[in-house]
Order: sequence, then structure tokens, then C-alpha cells
Amino acid sequence: MSDHEVVSHEQWLAARRELLEEEKELTRQRDALSRRRRQLPWERVDKQYRFEGPGGQLGLADLFAGRSQLIVFHFMLGPDWQEGCKSCSFWADNINGADIHLNHRDVTFAAVSRAPLPQIEAYRKRMGWSFPWYSSNGSDFNFDFQVSFTPEQIATGEAVYNYAVRSNTMSELPGISVFVKDDGRVFHTYSCYARGLDMLNGAYHYLDLSPKGRDEAALSYPMEWVRRHDQYES
Repeated sequence: MSDHEVVSHEQWLAARRELLEEEKELTRQRDALSRRRRQLPWERVDKQYRFEGPGGQLGLADLFAGRSQLIVFHFMLGPDWQEGCKSCSFWADNINGADIHLNHRDVTFAAVSRAPLPQIEAYRKRMGWSFPWYSSNGSDFNFDFQVSFTPEQIATGEAVYNYAVRSNTMSELPGISVFVKDDGRVFHTYSCYARGLDMLNGAYHYLDLSPKGRDEAALSYPMEWVRRHDQYES
């Protein structure tokens, strides 16, 4: 960074105002895209998915917890995993504590993983998270929403993820799915995957404001640097 251009305050202010116009245009585009997202058609969810939470067995409609909107974080924690995905844990750190604010806008947030509930509860306790987190173990839920993959699918080296056939050897991948409950019926309104989750990570957006940005270009993969918050050395 030492060879970065240094200018007078007046020159800096002119450059900043020029960038501000581009930022404002991006904000307008983002608002327009959000409106299009809300205008997507809905698909009815008729399948009777089953989940397990601390209070026992639940259906998908029960996860709404009395609200009309539900956001599900497909957290990568498979039945045979020893701990949750470090990248999903990075994302989870950005939601813990924010869910109370969502509740007051008629939105329930919940994480869902295929791991058995005791495994989920142990990892949640270790991480210090308080948001609802359910097990879909034995259910088709994660498979149907294209974030979990069978041994047969893994053996082919390909899977449908993010709405296209892609190379894949993982049993679990991340995603977000959104649902609405209307007159007792549950509808799927939106799902996003891969970089579609980017907008949900506040820490990354703080890094985007910094001079070095995310600083990941020299890494073997973008989130190589990420650790679970109890595993950083300092």
C-alpha cells in the first residue's frame, strides 16, 4: 500500500464525490433488484418435512414460530462431521443477535442442518449462538433444496447447485431459503447459494470499506484465512 497515490484534501474530495455518484447508482440498482426479488412467484410446499428441535418434532410450518415469514440458513454440518463448516460459522457470527430485530419485522430466522440434534446443540453451545437451529436428519429437506448430496451424486462428481449442474464432491453446501405462510399454507419464495450469500455477511462488507479490502487474491481459495471464532491464534 505504500505506493498508493497521496493527494490534497481538495483532490481527495473530488475523487470521493465522483465515487459517491457510482455508489448511489448501485444503491438504486440494488433497491430495484430487491423489488424484483419480492415480486418472484411463489411455489407451494406440500411435502411434509420433519425437523427436530429442543422441544421435539416439528413440521416446516412450525419453524415460523408464529410469524408469517421464515428465513432458513442451510448450515453445513453433516451427520458424520465433527464440527460445523468454518465458513458457515463465519456467516452465523453475523446473524447471532440480529435475529431479534428480524422477529420484530415478522421474520423468523432459523438454521437447519442434517446433523443429529445433540451434535448441533454441542456445536451451538461451543460457539455461543442463540438463534434457533434444527436438525433435518432423516428428512429430504436439504436434498430437495439442493444443499445436501447423496453418495451416488458425489460419486459422479457433479450436482445441481445454484440452479446449474456443477462439479461437486461435497456432501453439504451452503444456502439460504425463504418461505412465507399464508392462510396456513407454506410457500417457497426464494433461495440463494454461493456468492448469493455474500450480502448476508456484514464482516465482509466492513472489509470492503478498508484499504486492503478482503485481501484474498493470493490465497488458495477466498476464505482460506477464516477460522471459527474460537480458533484464531490471537
